[in-house]
Amino acid sequence: MTTIGYDKPLYILPFDHRGSFQTKMFGWKGTLTAEQTTEIAAAKQVIYDGFKAAVQDGVPEQKAGILVDEQFGSAILRDAAAQHYTRACAVEKSGQDEFDFEYGEEFAKHIEAVRPTFSKVLVRYNVEGDRALNARQAGRLKRLSDYLHGQSGSRFMFELLVPAEKSQLDRLNGDKRAYDVQLRPHLMLRAIEELQDAGVEPDVWKIEGLDRREDCERIEAAARREGVTKSDASSWGAEKTTIKSTSG
Repeated sequence: MTTIGYDKPLYILPFDHRGSFQTKMFGWKGTLTAEQTTEIAAAKQVIYDGFKAAVQDGVPEQKAGILVDEQFGSAILRDAAAQHYTRACAVEKSGQDEFDFEYGEEFAKHIEAVRPTFSKVLVRYNVEGDRALNARQAGRLKRLSDYLHGQSGSRFMFELLVPAEKSQLDRLNGDKRAYDVQLRPHLMLRAIEELQDAGVEPDVWKIEGLDRREDCERIEAAARREGVTKSDASSWGAEKTTIKSTSG
């Protein structure tokens, strides 16, 4: 059983996008051919080459890391492991409203094949949304949490998104900016606590950006609360806090 948490500065370059690369960047739909897969992988290699150049130019290697997917980035993950870079690998299906494993029942086999520093999930979770959907997600996430902390050398990174429910936007007259400032921070806090209570224990919470310092402090306190996860990775130069993400 590993100790839960992470207490080092961490600057992650994310390029684990899959559906958006395929449809928005290349305009391809449906099942990809081998040639199309290779072309997307080559585009991601350019990003990785930029990361390596940044490290060579002085970015502290011990604080830098990449976030990529196995589908298009398996070669990148192998090279990053050989270079001893910190690496996170997405394990969720891309572009779904409900979290599920990219490789279904073989999720553990795939994690151990690439052996990332972090196994990362992106989860959309609104505590005022569909309760049955949230329960299904929490069950899968606990299974992953238990596996990573009990059987794997990979740590658990959790990217939390809290999309607005229609009823929530209606209360704010459709003002998405007001939702981000007034409602989302509290909903994020409740989501973290609800997932923790369900036995989901990330080492790192990768969260959407927040505008107010007091909201950041409350989220950090929730991530560290007694009896549950001690997630305290740092990012963007601020020591011992949850990761703040500006990516969607």
